[in-house]
Parts: sequence; structure tokens; C-alpha cells
Amino acid sequence: MYSTGFNTNQIMRQVIYALALGISASYIFFGWGIVIQILLGVVSSLVIEAAFMAIRGRPVLESISDGSAVLTAVLLAISIPSIAPWWIIVVGVAFAIIFGKQLYGGLGSNPFNPAMLGYAFLLISYPLQMTTWPVDFSAFSQAINIIFNALSFDGLSGATRLDEVKTGLSLGNNLATMQVHSTSQAWINAGFLVGGIYLLVRKVIFWHIPVAFLSGIIVMALLVLIFDSQTHLPVQNHLMLGGTMLGAFFIATDPVSASTTPKGRLIYGFLIGVLIVVIRNYGGYPDGVAFAVLLINMTVPLIDHFTQPKVFGRA
Repeated sequence: MYSTGFNTNQIMRQVIYALALGISASYIFFGWGIVIQILLGVVSSLVIEAAFMAIRGRPVLESISDGSAVLTAVLLAISIPSIAPWWIIVVGVAFAIIFGKQLYGGLGSNPFNPAMLGYAFLLISYPLQMTTWPVDFSAFSQAINIIFNALSFDGLSGATRLDEVKTGLSLGNNLATMQVHSTSQAWINAGFLVGGIYLLVRKVIFWHIPVAFLSGIIVMALLVLIFDSQTHLPVQNHLMLGGTMLGAFFIATDPVSASTTPKGRLIYGFLIGVLIVVIRNYGGYPDGVAFAVLLINMTVPLIDHFTQPKVFGRA
């Protein structure tokens, strides 16, 4: 949930600035693919937003200049594999903007987080392309060949680090002895954590949702470990692998689809954190941020209804 001291364009720019460190870490470890995906997503978002606003007979320039479409594209681009084919990000952005925002009436009326709706659509529709991640730095020419020519580089692709840890544990491997090089994702998460702190310091977002989000993950992860510490992820893996910090500070804090009351934000964030751990441990997907956010988005009206502050002077 964003603070009220900024207009829409300023909020979107501040959030994009805060994403820069995590994106830079992604580039350092995985190369040009992330940059190309972001550029493809941003261009696609502006074209699709402008076209749909023109069809609706609404002001085009005002809509594309508020930054919301660009932010949706950036969030989706850094959530998908950086070596995904070019059409994946185009289709995902189109779905996010049209079905996640415009069909509900545009910015401010959407009940679901558009970027995560686009991500969930892609993951369900194109599981192979959405689960093949880079494992090494790709040069510009390699990234171009993979993304636009759909070439396969076996040495550059594999499962996510979170999926490697989860699979290893399910096979009975000891976490301490598994050769899982999770440094890259840890640094990327650290980058998004610093960016999230920047948003808190700038008072662009409230603290309630990120704190409750991370608390829900920690509490649920500890509860699961009490019953079985051998085949479930440790707390540190939940926090520093996957999309945890991106979800806590940039996804769950969406100003439209998140809860709006102080108590509601705490409940909303905590439930997302709990559900992420449940999906990661017992679901079929290695990460559960998108599905957790979308499922709890559906409960926001109910949460806000029961957590509305009392009006002064009334019982």
C-alpha cells in the first residue's frame, strides 16, 4: 500500500528506482537477458495500453504517462526467466494490462495485481518456457539468440535455485551437503530488500504489509519444520530464495489490490506469507508468491470490511 504524499507518476517512478539494485544484481549474475526482457515488456506495455485506451475512447497520453503500465511490465519482466522467448513477455504483458487492469475499468479498479495475474497466466499456459531459468551469465549475442531465435543452450539453462533445494530435500538429500549454489538469488533478494527499505524510508509504502508478509513466512516455516525438518525448506531459504523480497516490498504492496486499513494490511500480508510457505512445501510449483498474492487479493474486501476503524463519535 502506497503512501498518499505522492501522485501516481511519482509513486511509479520511485518504485522503479527502488527496483534498480535487484535488477542490477540479476544482470551481474545472469547477463543481458533481463535487460532485453524489460525493454520488450516496457515497449509492449506502452503499445498495448495506448491501443486499448484508444479503443475505449479515453485519453491515451494521460494513461501511458502515469507509469502504471511500465511498472507492470518491469515487475513481470523480472519475474519470468530472463531467457524466455520474446513472445512470452509480450503475451504476459498483454494479458496483465487487458485482463488485469483495463477490463475492470483501468487503474484503480482492478481487484488483482496485474503483473502477478499475467505471471500466473504464463506459468499455467507455458510451463516449459516459464520454468527454464539461466544458470550462468549470458553475453548480449547469446541472449539475443536464445530470446529471439529460440535456441537452446543446455549449459545456460536449468531449474531455479529454490526448485533445486526443494527437489533435493524431497529426494532425501541433506541440505548441508547439497551442492546448491544459491548465492545469486540471495544477492538478488538482498538488492530488492535494500530497495524496499528505500521505499519505506521515502514513505512510499507503509511498513505493515512487508513486515507482516515476512513474519508470516517465518512463522509458518518454523511451524512446518517442527513436524519435519528433513524434507522441508529452512527459514533462510524461504527468505533469500525465490521472489520473497520482491513480493514483500513490490508485489504485495500494490496500492489497488492490497488491503487499505491498518489492521487489514497486517492480516493481508501475514496470510500471503503463510500461503507462500504452504505452496512451496506442498504445492506443485517451486515458488508461490504470485498465487499467494492473487488468492489473498480475493479476500481483501472481506478483510477491509471487518477491520474498518470506528468512526469517531459512533459505537
